[in-house]
Amino acid sequence: MIRPLTDRLRFLAAFLAHPRQVGAVLPTSRTAVRGMLDLADVPGARLVVELGAGTGSQTAEVLARLAPDARLVSVEIDPKLAKVLENRFDDPRLQVVVGSAEQLADHLGGQAADVIVSALPYTSLEPGLRGRILDVLPRCLAPDGDVVVIQYSPLMLGELRARFRDVRWRVTPWNVPPAFLIGCRGPR
Repeated sequence: MIRPLTDRLRFLAAFLAHPRQVGAVLPTSRTAVRGMLDLADVPGARLVVELGAGTGSQTAEVLARLAPDARLVSVEIDPKLAKVLENRFDDPRLQVVVGSAEQLADHLGGQAADVIVSALPYTSLEPGLRGRILDVLPRCLAPDGDVVVIQYSPLMLGELRARFRDVRWRVTPWNVPPAFLIGCRGPR
């Protein structure tokens, strides 16, 4: 019980320090993360990328679904939260990268992701940065790959539809606040 409270406090501290970068006061609920991951084939993926790893609520669920010989690259811009991830998960499949999602192609070294999991607060990012990050997603994705996104409003649907042929979504009320789970496939 101590870890969830500690995670909430770390997440809150990160939010207070950089509210536009973190975008939420609490980590995403396990129910919302599972619902989001159900929109992609994580068990069949060779390379999964996680953007906005935070304290690891998505990381744990991705690792639970990930094949034994697959790889997870978790990108987290906050060095303190990245250190939490490194200390929490002793798993050879996990590579924690401290950096911006904007440089995703550099972090992957030319590889294409089968699944990209994004918990970035797109609506609170500066519009130019948001556009650059969204533009890199289709370029870093395998042709039959999936991008799954969690947001707290439907505002990003138009921007995602401009970049992907197939965009589907649903709402999970079992998150605070209720979350929009979005699955994208097929770059335009």
